[in-house]
Amino acid sequence: MNEVINPSSCAVGDRFIPNRSSMDTCIAQYNLTKENEGNVQVSCSLKQLHDTLAESLFSSTTSIEQCKIMCLKNKAPEPRAGYENRLKVLYSQNLDHSSVSRYNTRHIPSQAEKILDAPDVLDDYYLNLLDWSKDNLLAVALGSAVYIWKAQTGEIIQLCDQGSSKVTSVSWAQGGQYLAVGTESCDVMLWDVRATKLLRNMDGHQARVSALSWNGSTLSSAGRDCLILNHDVRVQHHLISTLQGHTQEVCGLAWSPDGSQLASGANDNVMNIWDTSDLSRARYTITEHQAAIKALAWCPWSANTLASGGGTADPCIRFWNTSSGACLNTINTGAQICALQWSSHYKEIASSHGWKNNICIWKYPSMVKCAELTGHTSRVLNMSQSPDGTTLVSIAGDETLRFWKVWSLPSGAGSSKAAAKTQTGIPTRGSTISKIR
Repeated sequence: MNEVINPSSCAVGDRFIPNRSSMDTCIAQYNLTKENEGNVQVSCSLKQLHDTLAESLFSSTTSIEQCKIMCLKNKAPEPRAGYENRLKVLYSQNLDHSSVSRYNTRHIPSQAEKILDAPDVLDDYYLNLLDWSKDNLLAVALGSAVYIWKAQTGEIIQLCDQGSSKVTSVSWAQGGQYLAVGTESCDVMLWDVRATKLLRNMDGHQARVSALSWNGSTLSSAGRDCLILNHDVRVQHHLISTLQGHTQEVCGLAWSPDGSQLASGANDNVMNIWDTSDLSRARYTITEHQAAIKALAWCPWSANTLASGGGTADPCIRFWNTSSGACLNTINTGAQICALQWSSHYKEIASSHGWKNNICIWKYPSMVKCAELTGHTSRVLNMSQSPDGTTLVSIAGDETLRFWKVWSLPSGAGSSKAAAKTQTGIPTRGSTISKIR
């Protein structure tokens, strides 16, 4: 049964919407506050209301026009003598001025500090042609030869020349004395650089060796035959294990700082995480990338954090927790990613690119771009970092090596003495890493 309610029977109606177009709400409010004073209805004009308010809020000698706080036509009144704005003190007292100055005043040079010519460099995305040792020696593969550049003196020596076979990868052992060299002819060579002597030649691959990575006395090599071979360089029978988890050329290889995990990336768009506790199969097989994965870098201050970069079809940097296999973050850089390098002094990561031919410095984990380094005229194939952590070196298809001092420490920093010991001493443009005929 529907009950019909007569609006006139309601003492108070909550749906009555009056027409206020003919009302002055200010006067209505004033009358409402006065109606209980002796039950006398008070009626006044708008001017009387303003005068009453002025007498209540301000002194009797000050008109309401003189006490306006906001005005569209005139400026705000000047504060009285001796007035102090307490809000300014409250808002500024909690600022960390030291942190503000540290981030706002740090200068990242956008131009290369020095340039070296690098003729005959192989403009091949899948190769790893550059590595900087803890002894401040830079190894560069140019064509069939390997050159060593001594950063402190600028001296350049030719370590070896493989004749008709191209050098496709180089990697320093952690100690800094020994250099592993991979070739187009499937060989993995071990050189004593101080003695300029070939120690041994390790076979096992059926195609070119495009990636190398050290873990103590274990050298991992990978190549176009889709295999990853682990060599114990101390023993005669060097091959200790073979990892099979890719279907195309393996071009990225990196051991974690603690030596417990190996990351591999390949042209099959797959990244595998291998655990030393069980190398029979990959612990995680990651397929989120949609292009070849060459750029791999382990975070130096966050255990189990790995950065990976994709090729042209997937120009994304992805960050992984290798304990769980979870993706922590993804950023699209807009260009092919050739190499990644973490800073050891700042929470930053550098990426080098094709198409734009640049290097980008990113804050981590916000991934705000701090700087963009330009100068190369071809894709930036590889990067490495000086032993003091202040300088990046890049090599590109334009046959140049460029040195970027992007992570310099403030003067008086605790590691300044260590930095002084490993000062790069980079020579000027005009020095050339070239073949010795």
